[in-house]
Amino acid sequence: MSAFSAELIDYLEGRITFEEFDKRRDERKPKDSEELVEDVEDNEQPSTSAQIPGSREEGVSAGVQLAFASMLGETPQPPSSEEEGEEAEEEEEEDSLSYVDDEDDEDYKMEVEEKGKAAAVVEVEEITVKRRRRRGKGGRGRRRRRQEEEEDDEDVTVGDVFALEMELNRENKKMMKERRHRSKLPRALRGLMGEANIRYARGEKEDAILMCMEIIRQAPLAFEPFSTLAMIYEDDEDTEKALQFGLIAAHLNPSDCEEWVRLAEMSLEQDNIRQAIICYTKAIRYDPTNVRYLWERSTLHMRLGEHKHCMDGYRRILALLPMEEGEHFMQLSKDMAKSYYESNDLTSALGVIEDALARHPDLVSDDFINMTAELYIANRQYIKALEVLVQFAGVVLVREESKPDVSAPPQEDEVAEKSTEEQERKDGEDQDSTPVEETAAEKEGEIKDVDVPDSVPVDLRAKLMVCLIHLHVYTPLEGLVSSLMEQSPEEIGDLYLDVGEAYLEEGEYMSALPLFSALVISEKYNLAVVWLRHAECLKALGHMEVAAESYTRVVEMAPQHLEARLSLATLQQQLGRPECALKALESMYDSDTLAQDSSAAQKELKLLLHRSTLLKTQGKMEGYLDAMISMISMLLKVAMQRAKVCVRSVIMSGESHLRLVKVKDVVPEIDDHEAAYLDNTGKTNVLSKEDWWQLLVSCVLTLCEVKRFEEAELLVESAMEFFSFYDNKPKRKEMEFFGLSATILDHNHYKAYNYIRLMLMENVDLPQLWNIFNQLTITSQHQRHHRFCLRLLLKHPDNHALCVLCGHNAMVSGSFKHALGQYIQAFQTRPDNPLYSLCVGLTFFHMASQKYVAKRHTLVLQGFSFLWRYVELRGECQESMFNLGRALHQMGLTHLAIHYYQKALTLPVKKMDGIPDDQLDLSRDVAFNLSLIYQASGNMEMARQIINTHCII
Repeated sequence: MSAFSAELIDYLEGRITFEEFDKRRDERKPKDSEELVEDVEDNEQPSTSAQIPGSREEGVSAGVQLAFASMLGETPQPPSSEEEGEEAEEEEEEDSLSYVDDEDDEDYKMEVEEKGKAAAVVEVEEITVKRRRRRGKGGRGRRRRRQEEEEDDEDVTVGDVFALEMELNRENKKMMKERRHRSKLPRALRGLMGEANIRYARGEKEDAILMCMEIIRQAPLAFEPFSTLAMIYEDDEDTEKALQFGLIAAHLNPSDCEEWVRLAEMSLEQDNIRQAIICYTKAIRYDPTNVRYLWERSTLHMRLGEHKHCMDGYRRILALLPMEEGEHFMQLSKDMAKSYYESNDLTSALGVIEDALARHPDLVSDDFINMTAELYIANRQYIKALEVLVQFAGVVLVREESKPDVSAPPQEDEVAEKSTEEQERKDGEDQDSTPVEETAAEKEGEIKDVDVPDSVPVDLRAKLMVCLIHLHVYTPLEGLVSSLMEQSPEEIGDLYLDVGEAYLEEGEYMSALPLFSALVISEKYNLAVVWLRHAECLKALGHMEVAAESYTRVVEMAPQHLEARLSLATLQQQLGRPECALKALESMYDSDTLAQDSSAAQKELKLLLHRSTLLKTQGKMEGYLDAMISMISMLLKVAMQRAKVCVRSVIMSGESHLRLVKVKDVVPEIDDHEAAYLDNTGKTNVLSKEDWWQLLVSCVLTLCEVKRFEEAELLVESAMEFFSFYDNKPKRKEMEFFGLSATILDHNHYKAYNYIRLMLMENVDLPQLWNIFNQLTITSQHQRHHRFCLRLLLKHPDNHALCVLCGHNAMVSGSFKHALGQYIQAFQTRPDNPLYSLCVGLTFFHMASQKYVAKRHTLVLQGFSFLWRYVELRGECQESMFNLGRALHQMGLTHLAIHYYQKALTLPVKKMDGIPDDQLDLSRDVAFNLSLIYQASGNMEMARQIINTHCII
């Protein structure tokens, strides 16, 4: 057994409480004093046993052993280096040959609990074994020391016990924290896993696969079988399966960085860049300082076009590079800045450059200075660009105080001071504000002269000139520009262009013109952009003729340059050359390009808009309509397909013009109307909806002005299919009125009836609409409006206009009783209106004129009573006398009819505002009816006289 007392072991194992332990210890002291004497006598006999070297049990550290040794009064000997090496080798061998438990495994949890309970017992036994071994080596001289140790052991205090407990708790927590990732493979399956690996090593791959599958079935979270399967399939050159099993194994054991990298390389072999990025991300998570992983992942992001993620990776690489890798740091910073500049992220590019300048100022090259200055100039930070040239290029600025701002090759102390000053200036100034920079320049003093060393390259000299131009420091520029122009533009034409554009931006056209003139006569830089700048200078200086020639060269060299075409057309119009102006605004693209390229369609729209304006000012309405139809057809492309309207080119008077025609079938370019609508919206968003609406209204009105009513009608029909117009109620109403007017003017009463019917259903009480409806129904040849009026009358029985129209319809249809009912309703509503008395009287006459009627005389009397009421209300005039005579004529009372006809011929015509007199004159109708009576009686001479008098013009 152990040298510890039984109660101590029980207490450490948790079997008894501390009070019981203290009580038992007090009871055991007298008994132990007697046993100690007997033990001393036994130990005096010589020992023949050899000392066994102590071994460290698993989970017991040197700290715990020292705690027990201090309680027992021992001084433990530290293990020799050989023993330590042997122990380490044994631990590594045991680690490599056995599977470690995972914290989530149930077996492991039980082991932890058992170890927690038996930790003290294990350590006690270990110390006891050591003590016995030491005792075996000792002789009689150590017996007394043994007795003293026994006595010290018996005198264990309460504080020692608590100290031991705390040490054990600390050791247990430390072991739990330092435990590395454990396997989730249960102990029962570890033998099968080992057998599977042996089978794989022997080449029995089928059996190994089956064993691995069985292990996966029972323990799906263990990574070992998946890893073995990945190796098997990789040997069989089945890379896809090997990759999939490898990925599963890696996800189950994610801390193996090399495995993630290997899987990333396999993914790249299969051109799966996205998966390779994920694998590198996993590897970086467990090894975040590995530059190679970061570089490979950033490269893959760049291949996918993910610029932001790529730059983030490069930034992490810069943060990890040591100071010794200065060249690599500067080169990577330069590449990053270039990439940021290409993606129009000047702020990030400048941030990278500034970090590089601050970290490695002694490694700044001319190329780096040139890029830095160019970035600052692009961001309009000319003061900072000038400071870089002064600090790193050796440029000397002579200011008003005559204190030159000299910069030699930067030293460590100077760079530190300047970087501090620059940082303070950054905090107090706005980077994008040129006035702030100018204020700072004024505080430092006005620049009087510039001293540029001969060693400064011409590129940096050009950047210096650009900065001075934008800072309005023109005095030192004369010598610098002269020295620049002494060199051939064939070699440094780009620098000519930079300086010239700087002059152009600041409005210094006279200074910019010589630079551009030198470029346009060169062979290498005789480019469209140079001619464009040359033309802009000439135009600003008032040289219109020469500017027009330069713009013409631009259009010839770059036919798709919109701004050049517009400027050329404006100049030609100002010079009195309208035909040349129209020629400059001819179409730039064909129909196929416009259908596929949104940018080309937007440029074409802008061109057509200017062309239409120019044509309208010149009074060429046909050309203006051609341009308008071209633009609107681009907007209403999908709507015209639904309306079955298309644009056709026709030849008129030897010229080609566009016409809108109706077709039976239109083959759409995109079958999905919604996708086609979205595609068309992207091409036509250069103009707002209100601008498009104004163009549409102008086109419809112009078509009506030139009497192309049918095309105006088709255009309105197409616009009604366009959602943006139809969804807007006011615009929809206006379009309906345009359509109604166009159809009436085109005498298309069928379509006009469709428009007016919809309007009446929404505005049944509007008299103007009923007047238009009545005009359409009078001239139309169909009777479908009868049923429409009847259905509408059922919904609105009190509508007066609808009541009268239904009476008219019934009268025309021969339904005299129904007509009489409607007229009587109108008469009761407005008895003072002479029209309704006339209509009621005529209805009675029509009923009396029927073949089968019971009370003919009563109907005639009733009819005349209403006719006389009509005459009283209307008064004796040509109209009333004609209507009365016409009724008598119908009833066969010709002698009475002659009287009223002749009386009508003698009465004057009533005049009404807005109606010509000849439209109200009934004398021709009266004479014709009177001649019929004379012809019927045989008086041909009288009939001829009446016709010659009133009917012959």
